[in-house]
Amino acid sequence: MMSSKVTVTAVVVLLCLLATSEVMSLTSLGVELHCRCIMTESKPIGRHIQKVELIPANSHCEETEIIATLKKTGQEVCLDPEAPWVKKVIKKILSNRS
Repeated sequence: MMSSKVTVTAVVVLLCLLATSEVMSLTSLGVELHCRCIMTESKPIGRHIQKVELIPANSHCEETEIIATLKKTGQEVCLDPEAPWVKKVIKKILSNRS
């Protein structure tokens, strides 16, 4: 009876270690397993933005995420994709790419 408990415990620990290592390896590759943006900024901060990152909806996050890096602090701020000024910024970025 004691041997089966030890075996079950060892299997559970092994599975936990495997799951943890898989998550860590995905994270190190830059794969997000959840939405990065919990709250979004809707007030205009356009002149303070250094760069903008667009993350399309995917299996881990149903929403398109727009993450801006601020010039002075390097802080990342999630932008509201529905805010009119954000739509203008995205349109300008996309038109510059073509």
